[in-house]
Amino acid sequence: MHILIAPDSYKGSLTALEVAEAMEAGAKRVFPEATFDLVPIADGGEGTVDALVAATNGELRETRVKGPMRKPVNAKWGILGDGKTAVIEMATASGLPLLAPDERDALNACTCGTGELVRAALDAGVATIILGIGGSATNDGGMGFARVLGAGFFDASGRELPPGGAALADLASIDLSGLDPRLADVEIRVACDVDNPLCGPRGAAAVFGPQKGASPAQVEQLDAALGVFAKVAAQATGKTAVAETPGAGAAGGLGAGLLYFTGATLMPGVSLVLEAVNFDERVRKADLVFTGEGRTDFQTAYGKAPAGVARAAKKYSLPVVCLSGGIGKGADDVLAQGIDAVFSIAPGPISLQECLDNGEPLLRDAAERVCRLARASAGLKA
Repeated sequence: MHILIAPDSYKGSLTALEVAEAMEAGAKRVFPEATFDLVPIADGGEGTVDALVAATNGELRETRVKGPMRKPVNAKWGILGDGKTAVIEMATASGLPLLAPDERDALNACTCGTGELVRAALDAGVATIILGIGGSATNDGGMGFARVLGAGFFDASGRELPPGGAALADLASIDLSGLDPRLADVEIRVACDVDNPLCGPRGAAAVFGPQKGASPAQVEQLDAALGVFAKVAAQATGKTAVAETPGAGAAGGLGAGLLYFTGATLMPGVSLVLEAVNFDERVRKADLVFTGEGRTDFQTAYGKAPAGVARAAKKYSLPVVCLSGGIGKGADDVLAQGIDAVFSIAPGPISLQECLDNGEPLLRDAAERVCRLARASAGLKA
């Protein structure tokens, strides 16, 4: 028997690799002679760097960059096992978790740190960059990102704009003559799971600005500023349809900035991750597939990692079991995505803290119970 184990992390408790290792340990109690393929995954958000590096035997790196409010931070990124692909989470450089609630400033936060990580990847000589853009603290349309990579942003008097999204209201011209030429030679694949346009009632400022500290008045201010940015960027690049492209409003408009200033492609996060780890080739060899996440509910069916794993496995008619830290309303929706059964790792009524503190043993025991059931129901031999 060959068992493929492809879980997401249990946030606040275990990394995706630790989840996979615990599942393997439990399954080995029942199938000691089985072979295993551990493929820790993510959906393009938090944990994507760790998951992809672990799944491909890659290398973690760290670069000191400017955070969203320009304070230095150490940002982790990775090189995948092929030695040619970098993986970056913008949240480690320009993310909301880097700021205390009273430090959130959607008007002035910038994406320069994300640009510095991309520059570090270019310096490493990679051919492909996988960039997850969830969890941003910014609303600057990617101006900070592009400026680090050589673009210039100027007002009507020829003065360079200060950082932050509010400054885009004064944008009159963009100079791309100094843009790093290496951007033209690298493939940038962006994990983006929202379809918001850049501006308007579903735009970057209106939908995501409040969680980044923007008041209603500031939301209007930022939305207008992004409208100016879209007009000037379209003139500078000749790309007139970007602002309405689904995903342009992601990460405070970084989605748009990537489309304007690079040859980036926006993709669903889990699809990008599964492709990066060569999942289709690996799953077709399996007899049984385990996946999992910290909590399975109605959201899982909409692009979360376990649903992506199940859809890939069902191309080969494989049984898929999801082990979750908790099960919420709408969890049964995942059954239509190819997951055959969902189990909580909790053996009975226990507190959330107990579950977080004992994730590994609970996972081992749950995986063992599922494998015993599988062996009993299918007559499988140890």
